[in-house]
Amino acid sequence: MPGSRPPFDPEVAIALASREDIVTMLAPEQIQSLRARSEQPDVLALTRDGEATHTVHRIPRRDGGRIDLALIRPAASTRPVPLLFHVHGGGLVTGTAYDALAPVARIAATAGMAVSSVEYRLAPENPYPAAIDDVHDALVWIAAEAPDLGIDANRIVVEGVSAGGGLAAAAVLRSRDEGPDLYGQMLICPMLDHRNASGSAHQMAGHGAWDRSANETAWTAYLGGAPEHVPPTASPSRADDLSGVPRTFIDVGSAETFRDECVEYAARIWADGGDAELHVWPGGAHGFDVLVPDAALSRDAVAARVDWLRRVLTQSEAAS
Repeated sequence: MPGSRPPFDPEVAIALASREDIVTMLAPEQIQSLRARSEQPDVLALTRDGEATHTVHRIPRRDGGRIDLALIRPAASTRPVPLLFHVHGGGLVTGTAYDALAPVARIAATAGMAVSSVEYRLAPENPYPAAIDDVHDALVWIAAEAPDLGIDANRIVVEGVSAGGGLAAAAVLRSRDEGPDLYGQMLICPMLDHRNASGSAHQMAGHGAWDRSANETAWTAYLGGAPEHVPPTASPSRADDLSGVPRTFIDVGSAETFRDECVEYAARIWADGGDAELHVWPGGAHGFDVLVPDAALSRDAVAARVDWLRRVLTQSEAAS
């Protein structure tokens, strides 16, 4: 019936109703205030009191500038370890390499991986292709430098959340054509389609976290308006062919803006002969696992990510 939408998980609903920091709608003039919420690095949380090392690398950018890349690696490991290459969220307009990095680092550690996080440039000051150039340049660098960093270059999984998920998917498409070879991609509630016109985008307008008005603000800032041609490295859903992408994990909530574009992306990977695991978490709002990490739904979602990483990494060991 008109106006109907999936219910929120009860624990998620409580958080949505009680927290004042939820971003549902976002106007361009609110971007600066949203940036003020960005997290400062908590090195003790990231290194788990010395169980891991934390280093920051200033790496070359294709335009001559520099990109900061944080790397957290198991301190006791004496052999190259797989890497979870993290791309932070923030709607392409806010966020830092350290936003919500601690829970990602815990997932990586549980799966026996190092984790990196790239400080890409933000829109609207730096529109497309600045962010994807930064992400891909950092990916190329860390793949090349992997032996010196104690990283297994043959087992790099690109992971991103929200806008970072879209950038991760775009970086995978660019890497498919330009290198480096990647082992997998993990897309968490990814922002994949600039058209912002899916059924779930309309269904969830004004509700939950990050509705289509916020999405419109973000895409307009990134694309510099409404260009006639938007390439897949800006909006991955625009790709004509998803064959050749590495093994893929996608998860999304049933009660969020990006639900339908994520389901479609997984279906297109299957249609093009690829390997994709898709989770649609019932009652999940956008970013529900960060919003309410102790909820049963969030714990299940995190466990599924760890299980997938462990399974695919074990497959690589069995094949070697």
